[in-house]
Amino acid sequence: MQLTQLQEQLNESLGDRLLKTELEHGELSLVVKAQEIKAVCQILRDQFHFEQLIDLCGVDYSTYGFDEWPTSETTDAGFSRAAETHVRRAEIPEQHRYGVAYHLLSLQHNCRLRVKAYVFGEMPRIDSVIDIWAGVNWFEREAFDLFGIIFDGHPDLRRILTDYGFIGHPFRKDFPLIGNVEVRYDAESKRVVYEPVDLQMRTLVARVIRHDNRYKDQGIDL
Repeated sequence: MQLTQLQEQLNESLGDRLLKTELEHGELSLVVKAQEIKAVCQILRDQFHFEQLIDLCGVDYSTYGFDEWPTSETTDAGFSRAAETHVRRAEIPEQHRYGVAYHLLSLQHNCRLRVKAYVFGEMPRIDSVIDIWAGVNWFEREAFDLFGIIFDGHPDLRRILTDYGFIGHPFRKDFPLIGNVEVRYDAESKRVVYEPVDLQMRTLVARVIRHDNRYKDQGIDL
């Protein structure tokens, strides 16, 4: 099936459940309303034969569009990304703070599809699709553990990668890089103890002066 044909059929079948469809770089993506995710996934499996869910992941868009440098050439070339300048290139609405991305495969049509839905709030929620693809079980647990996204209807939604006493969700952009607590084994009490982290945040800046011939014509000396 051609992706353009599939895009037309999905637009017709899903109607106002869709926010938009995107066909770029040979990849088709759907953006759907969060409250419609389960109905949409049911249609994609039963009517469009997307039998397999390959992956599910969470996304935090809170810093989307921030660049370290005001020029695209320098950032793309990879020079000293430790700089703390912030150039805002895109505004993300608050209701689009978090995203859930589903990657589907149709063996019958030999094509792939990406489905995205936006959720927001301190405890963002979306319906689980475990009744549609049983293999999503651990993927939803991972997104809950790392991003704090709650999947309503999941039979065993608990942490899967972090420790039992872990506080917070480490893939959120506002989670401190040094964490909230540190763990060590206390020989006197003969047990593992949790203590407030005492590391200090600091920015590492390269101290090597490099001369790059690519920028001589522009009068820039790196």
